[in-house]
Amino acid sequence: MPLITTIRPVLPVVEPIGQSERIPILDSLRGIAILGILLMNIQGFGLPHLLVFDVSILNETGLNYYAWYIFGPGVFEGSMRAIFSMLFGAGTIIFISRLEIRMKHLKPIGIFFRRQVWLAFFGLLNTYVLLWSWDILLPYAICGLLVLPFRRLKPRYLLLAASIGLVLITINENLQLYTQKATISKGEKLTAIDTSIRKLTATDRDDLAALNKIKQQSNPEQKKKKVEEQIAEVRRSYVGLFRYRREVRTDEEAKSMYSFLTWDILLFMFLGMVFFKTGIFHGEVKTRFYLWLAVLGLGIGIPLSYLYLKPDLQYHYNHFEIVKNRQFAFYELQRLVHSLGIFGLIMVIYKSGRFKWLFTIMRPVGQMAFTNYLMQSLLCGLFFYGVGFGMFGELQRFELYYVVVVVWLIEIVWSNLWLKYFRFGPFEWTWRSLTYWKLQPMKKSSARSA
Repeated sequence: MPLITTIRPVLPVVEPIGQSERIPILDSLRGIAILGILLMNIQGFGLPHLLVFDVSILNETGLNYYAWYIFGPGVFEGSMRAIFSMLFGAGTIIFISRLEIRMKHLKPIGIFFRRQVWLAFFGLLNTYVLLWSWDILLPYAICGLLVLPFRRLKPRYLLLAASIGLVLITINENLQLYTQKATISKGEKLTAIDTSIRKLTATDRDDLAALNKIKQQSNPEQKKKKVEEQIAEVRRSYVGLFRYRREVRTDEEAKSMYSFLTWDILLFMFLGMVFFKTGIFHGEVKTRFYLWLAVLGLGIGIPLSYLYLKPDLQYHYNHFEIVKNRQFAFYELQRLVHSLGIFGLIMVIYKSGRFKWLFTIMRPVGQMAFTNYLMQSLLCGLFFYGVGFGMFGELQRFELYYVVVVVWLIEIVWSNLWLKYFRFGPFEWTWRSLTYWKLQPMKKSSARSA
């Protein structure tokens, strides 16, 4: 009888990418972006929601005004989130393409879906346990699934998809603007009616109520009262803080999550895919390209940001007057341009080779970006909320940036120390273990032996 030998196929190993497979500049960019996000978010951690966007409530001037303008709508607002979104788009290609090399059929897609589901879970944890109402993880989980089918498109088609996103967002911005304009116009006509001659209908009364609601949003006394209520609620207890954060989150989701934020993230994820496929993210393009990107992006973007902000300054943040007098809304356009300018400037610095030390120390921060993002919620929560030191509303706007520096130092030092001994940050390890449904080796020594 012939000897029959059964040969079992060698199954591919499904595991996270190793250190040798990582792209250093992407990790460094991710580290810069995750620290940079705190420049904008710190105002949401330390100030009532209304004060974040409106310096007229407390008549802020000097350092407070410049802190609001530079780190807010004038220069940096949304730029680090834009870069982080682009990196997430690039990361989607890296993750799924490397799985597809090792595996076949639908299993890589299944693992990717599991990854996004757990990301959504951590987003809910950040929102409803750590109580950060501007969490970005849940929207990223949703948008990551939406960009997945487009991962194999050529850069020009991805660029077209990003352009369509920009057009749709801008259309929606102006639909919202002109809907409010129509509400004001209709309401003002009704206030001129002599009710002794013509009785108001139920529809008329609804239109007047809508007009009064817009006016109330602009009332200085109402704003101050709301600010005081928010400060008291956040300092009182975890329950009060939960109510406040839930209100802000619900308002954000109702107004922007599905009409704006999703499209905004998709736009930048598509751009990130383009930058990855063309080598722009890798620093493989000539320095001249990044220089022009920086010059044009900042040279056009910052004046555009000022023009967008001008009605707010001109009408002292009176929402009623701003809506009446603004002719065209272009928030996303100005943000896109100045964000690309900031990205170009970072890459010019990288290409110069003079700041290798900076990108070296940022690399571990970027490798632990997930952990560092959640740690910002934890550290700032302990400092500002009533369950911790209760400093919410206590610091002036410019003083918040002392806290930023402290958090940056903590995250830079601990990321560099942690990754000397471990493969992943704590939350990266948890996320990967849940994604691959298998405990990952944590220590570097155990990873080598495995």
